[in-house]
Amino acid sequence: MAEENNGAVEGTPPQQPRLQVLNQYIRDLSFENVALQKDRMPEGQTKFEVQVALDARKLGENQYEVINKLKVNATIGEDKIFILELDYAGRFKIENVANEQIHAFLMIECPRMIFPYLRRVVGDITRDGGYPPLNLDNIDFLALYRNQMEKMAQAQVEAKDAPIS
Repeated sequence: MAEENNGAVEGTPPQQPRLQVLNQYIRDLSFENVALQKDRMPEGQTKFEVQVALDARKLGENQYEVINKLKVNATIGEDKIFILELDYAGRFKIENVANEQIHAFLMIECPRMIFPYLRRVVGDITRDGGYPPLNLDNIDFLALYRNQMEKMAQAQVEAKDAPIS
């Protein structure tokens, strides 16, 4: 008979985290083709400003929705070429992840799983908008998560140190 050690049965390996993509989809999409609406295309090198944000919410027992929010502003000089806003979401079933680790898991692993499909949608939309397909660089979701946690910690420190009016 196996002996217990701190609530775990000795000899039983810990269960591995399990992540299952239930589905993924475009949640919201906007493509404003500014340059071609004005019937003029400026000359020069296109500059892309890409912003990424993440959101997650619990849907039910072990099920979550994770949303990659992407905004791309394309300009040549001062002229806007296009604005692309895309919320691409995935529904996940997650098991065997500790409560204190679930937030990081949702903000790092889940977006990483669906990012290739978001990238394909962006390439298709920009190509269908009359431009060469925009191939997004990989996103380091771990670094993005760490930066967000640092900003939240800094905001808490500043709020704690702020004088009370």
